[in-house]
Amino acid sequence: MGKKNAYYLPHDYLQTLIDALKNSGRQCIGPQVQNGAIVYDVLEDSNQLPWGAVEKQSPGKYRLEQTDQQQKAFSWVNGPQAIKPILFKSQETLWKVEHNEDGKLSFKSSEVQVSPLAIIGVRPCDISAMLIQDKVFVGDQYVEDRYKARRENLFIVAVNCTRSSDNCFCVSAGGDTKATSNFDIVMTEIENGFIIEAGSSAGQSILEDLSLSLAADDQIKTANNLVKSAAESQTKTLPAKNLRDVLIENMDHPLWDEIASHCLSCGNCTQVCPTCFCHEERDRPNLDGSGSEHERVWDSCFTKVHSYLHGKPVRAKTSERYRQWLTHKLGSWFDQFGTSGCVGCGRCITWCPVGIDITEEATAIYRSAKTKGEE
Repeated sequence: MGKKNAYYLPHDYLQTLIDALKNSGRQCIGPQVQNGAIVYDVLEDSNQLPWGAVEKQSPGKYRLEQTDQQQKAFSWVNGPQAIKPILFKSQETLWKVEHNEDGKLSFKSSEVQVSPLAIIGVRPCDISAMLIQDKVFVGDQYVEDRYKARRENLFIVAVNCTRSSDNCFCVSAGGDTKATSNFDIVMTEIENGFIIEAGSSAGQSILEDLSLSLAADDQIKTANNLVKSAAESQTKTLPAKNLRDVLIENMDHPLWDEIASHCLSCGNCTQVCPTCFCHEERDRPNLDGSGSEHERVWDSCFTKVHSYLHGKPVRAKTSERYRQWLTHKLGSWFDQFGTSGCVGCGRCITWCPVGIDITEEATAIYRSAKTKGEE
């Protein structure tokens, strides 16, 4: 960040940013403490933010703690949510079928109602995940209209990471703790306030309404050092070379069965993953027989029914389902979308009930396969 475009937003002025976003016609969504975790919900007041909250994460564990340092709102690292539930709803009606006056079936599209939305506190890895989902839903000739409408009405206030959890590995996955693009405003929290910059004309318009002072050189240096330190503190890594080829060439590796001996096939990893997009479509009939609704609902490749085809599941065993998830996420996703399906947020590690670590499992197969090939 450079001094020319960087401003200083004191903590006491954070409410003015929220008010400016609301006055621009946008509803605000922001991180809040609910049920022992940090999730996104409607944000009206800056006091709703998780001031002083710090979480501890490890494989299969997440614990939120309240520190004595009440003055920081973004000391926490990823909670279970990302942008995905906002753009790609977990459940929604696509169309309805009703009997018309003549008793014939009438099909009606369920129009999506979209209002301008501002989400505050988006982490760099979640921006990367959003760009991957853009490839899935609006990047080809087949455009998902609901996702597109929400995406076009989304204003993003990113917050650079000044901490990494023990499960973060975004740097290894090709990302960074610093957001560089695809946001409207980006903030880095320092003592008593934020270094804040615009990333779009809409963002610049909001900042101009706040009448902020330019950030001082020492404030910018402090912010840059905090973000750099967060990146350097990450210890988890993915294999850097040829991982896609190694995974696809080792579909029968015995480690798949070893992983499956622990995996519960619960699908937690796919629910919290910011890029997973598997879903099913089903019809929900009205009890009085007057019609039905055709719904799209999140699904998971860890369920047997997900691969059900011609009378039986194609992937009947847990080992086959875990293999499908990991090889698709880190391998064949490149063939489909030209990118990995993993951004290194670490959520799948944190929220796995048995603490399966995607970085350890991918590395174990990679090293075993490479060692075998060298014999």
